[in-house]
Amino acid sequence: MVKSLWIKGVAGIRSLAVIGLIGMTTACSPPSTLDKIRSEGVLHVITRNAPSVYYQDRGGPTGFEYELAKRFADDLEVELRVRVAEGNTEILSVLERNYAHIGLAGLTAGDRRKDNFHTLPNRLTTESVVIYNRDSTSVKQSLDLEGRVLHTLANSNHPDHLEELSRTLTNIDWHAHDDLDTAGLLERVESGEFPLAVVDANELALNQVFFPNVKRGFSLNEPEELVWLFPQQQDQSLVEAAEAFLQRVQDNGTLRQIRERFYGHLDRLNYVGAQTFVKQVNERLPTYEPLFREYGAQEGLDWKLLAAVAYQESHLRPDATSPTGVRGLMMLTQNTAKQVGISNRLNPEQSIQGGARYITRVHGKIPGRIPEPDRTWFALASYNVGFGHLEDARILTQAGGKNPDRWMDVKEFLPRLAQKKWYTKTRFGYARGHEPVVYVQNIRRYYDMLTWMQNTDKPGQQITEPGAAENDGIPETAGNDDPNLPRALDMTPPTL
Repeated sequence: MVKSLWIKGVAGIRSLAVIGLIGMTTACSPPSTLDKIRSEGVLHVITRNAPSVYYQDRGGPTGFEYELAKRFADDLEVELRVRVAEGNTEILSVLERNYAHIGLAGLTAGDRRKDNFHTLPNRLTTESVVIYNRDSTSVKQSLDLEGRVLHTLANSNHPDHLEELSRTLTNIDWHAHDDLDTAGLLERVESGEFPLAVVDANELALNQVFFPNVKRGFSLNEPEELVWLFPQQQDQSLVEAAEAFLQRVQDNGTLRQIRERFYGHLDRLNYVGAQTFVKQVNERLPTYEPLFREYGAQEGLDWKLLAAVAYQESHLRPDATSPTGVRGLMMLTQNTAKQVGISNRLNPEQSIQGGARYITRVHGKIPGRIPEPDRTWFALASYNVGFGHLEDARILTQAGGKNPDRWMDVKEFLPRLAQKKWYTKTRFGYARGHEPVVYVQNIRRYYDMLTWMQNTDKPGQQITEPGAAENDGIPETAGNDDPNLPRALDMTPPTL
């Protein structure tokens, strides 16, 4: 009996020892990746400039991948800290060294990346698409590539598919460029320098409107999911948290809303058909025309120019909202609304009043030496892409031997802000430089049609100078007097 009690006592002591050991082990376990992030209060993300991934517009940072990552950081209640890389080569290198928590690179998983990183599908798919110049021989199937040379990007989704294709087609060649991005490839196909190239279908969709000579051929593969990349050294805690987050935003419709905002209106920059324009203007403009007239007159603006901007921005919809929260008839940012003294961007009167004030303010930053109508075109481009990006383009224009005070010259250089070769040499970096070019042209056309519809000029007459009959439509000001803003002609052009 005593022996039995002794055995039970020893067993109890051993049990207590085991429990204590487990407790000590648990207490000494290193914190998980997710615990560290929450403790530091920062989620570190590395990405690259691309319209499908991350870029800066007048409302701040945006892009499909960025918007998801920002919401994920908010969900974790931590700060999102973004590092912008030169390209995918740098992103992969940083992740391999565990110097960032997540990589947003616009890449699919691929066998190589699965071996080197944790991967998580972001619910968006893409394909490797062959594109060609419309003046070259068309490509509709893989056999059309026999004896031809293709161009693509290094560390992209395409080399693996091209290698697979080369196993069945021995008479093809391809070059992977490390110094180009998608916009650079598209520009070279557009010009005919590269007759053929391979790009991501989603990036082609976002950019094709700017390259009318580029035609889509065929896909090299079935749709594949784009992924977020995580360092292999991390545990699964952050991946699991991100997976749960993405599932939630998919279930509650947020993901669909973000996707629609970036990919659902890819024709937004196309010229709207005359019938659609006339129909929408006849239905919507009468409600707001008195306000356009009132606040246009208050700021010395031709009200039809103000209405044309509103149509381009929102199609005269007072509840319009952009991916970065730019809102209202005139699509004002929160900061802009605060600067011009309005509190409710969804109130049509306040939005029009704020838009008129802001256009006048932006116009005042354009150097006074620039004559009309170019000065107005610069003001509209600045309204769209931001004054800093416009000044970057003017500096590039000057460095390229053209006139930075002439719109027809600057609009040739604005698209370069979307190419790594050029935007890395600028102060404000990447911008969708094609957009302000189309933006200004759209507004000019809308203004012409509004003028014709108002019957203030002869039917069919093309107006090239906004408000010519109304003192140029915009008041004269002293020009760019803000010491915090760059001046194109006062700065040494970058070495190109």
